[in-house]
Amino acid sequence: MASPQITPSPAVSKSRSTPSIKTKDLFDDSTMTFGEHLEVLRVHVFRAMIGLVIAVCFSLYAGEYIVAFIRQPIDAALVRNNMMEFVQAEPQMSSGDFFSYLSNSFWALLGYENKTPASTDTKELKQELEQLQTEKTSPSKSIDLQLSAYELLSQLHQVAPESLPAPKEELKGKSITVKVMSDTFSTLRKAAENSVRPIALNVQEAFMTYLKVGFVSGLVLASPWVIYQLWLFVAAGLYPHERRYVYIYLPFSIGLFLAGAAFCYFAVFPLMLDFLLGYNARLGINPQIRISEWISFAVSFPLMFGISFQLPLVMMFLAKINVVTPKMFREQRRMAILVIAIASMLLTPSGDPASMILMMAPLLVLYELGIYLCKVPESSEDATSPAAA
Repeated sequence: MASPQITPSPAVSKSRSTPSIKTKDLFDDSTMTFGEHLEVLRVHVFRAMIGLVIAVCFSLYAGEYIVAFIRQPIDAALVRNNMMEFVQAEPQMSSGDFFSYLSNSFWALLGYENKTPASTDTKELKQELEQLQTEKTSPSKSIDLQLSAYELLSQLHQVAPESLPAPKEELKGKSITVKVMSDTFSTLRKAAENSVRPIALNVQEAFMTYLKVGFVSGLVLASPWVIYQLWLFVAAGLYPHERRYVYIYLPFSIGLFLAGAAFCYFAVFPLMLDFLLGYNARLGINPQIRISEWISFAVSFPLMFGISFQLPLVMMFLAKINVVTPKMFREQRRMAILVIAIASMLLTPSGDPASMILMMAPLLVLYELGIYLCKVPESSEDATSPAAA
């Protein structure tokens, strides 16, 4: 009797014939290969670098105006606190722009000097003579003295009693103004102005600070172009609804950042500097402001405000991925106030109470705005859900 033949089931035969499962490659479902993705990335990075170099060159060319703009808050605060007589409105660019200065310095280092035509020597000599004549009669070399008429005539009468009679009693209480001119007055006035101007502690500090301002300003100026090139590369791998979120939130984020930086420059700086300089005057201390430290402070402080103003977007993101809910934000309001107070203390470089309060107040307003924005998409989704229908 023949034994029955057992045929393997399709599942068993399929499992025997099926090879081992291979790991799926990241670019299997993509229309571009890995090398093509790298090539596209290289093109966008190259375009972003070109825009960055152009922006940095422009910032270096106009760097003196940018430095004057950054210096304006501290100069204005010194004037308000009677520590300085005037604000430097525009920089003096008598020697040309930054690149002309570098070019002239380079050729002078090689021993080359530009010879001016003989016809222009007379004009330059006349201009120098006119400048010297103007400097001799400059108001900076003169001071006005207000003297008592009675006392002045009394002293003159004591020197020459025979030729100058004694003054009359009716001259008491009257005064005369005498203009006195001397080169010493100009030197003293310049020394007084230089005592409150920003200082540099070494010879390369001013040049390195100028380069720092140029590079940072160029990066800020080129940031829209750099972000746009980065977005062109990333957008190809996003779904349409993901691109929609970026189109909505990216302008909102940039607007919040610019609002935070502008609020710091125009609202926080004047109050903070008046508080700090006033406390120096209270203790009888004359502040010597170092230009590199002030530039770093004036750049980093608005940056911190711009970053902190992203709070509503962070709250919306956490609510979108279901980490927290608007109800949790409302219930933890007291804890949020404590966290915002600590963050304001850590993010302010100066650490004074005035700047901490000025950062904390708008953050509390933005926290309430974040709660409102978190509820808006939630209510719209509920209205379009099948349960609501």
